[in-house]
Amino acid sequence: MWKAIRRQMELERHRCQSCGMPLRFDPQGGGSEADGTRSPHWCSFCYAEGALREPGLSLPEMQARVDGLLRKRKAGKFARLYMRLRLRTLRRWRR
Repeated sequence: MWKAIRRQMELERHRCQSCGMPLRFDPQGGGSEADGTRSPHWCSFCYAEGALREPGLSLPEMQARVDGLLRKRKAGKFARLYMRLRLRTLRRWRR
């Protein structure tokens, strides 16, 4: 049980600060900074060349997008609700 808790805590610490995706699942290893280095905070779907890909995207739009992806993956209601609430705590949406 402790191993599962540690694994979940590790995933929580290294999530994209826009969409909440665990960065270890990013096929490119993270978004790119302006100098070409990998970002430790953003995934490649949300961030490239030192800027957000969709700067005008709102929190409700991102929540709907993430919910849709989780539905495709057959995630349960609890997981979808958790991510809807979790998105609000990420750096991009804390204002």
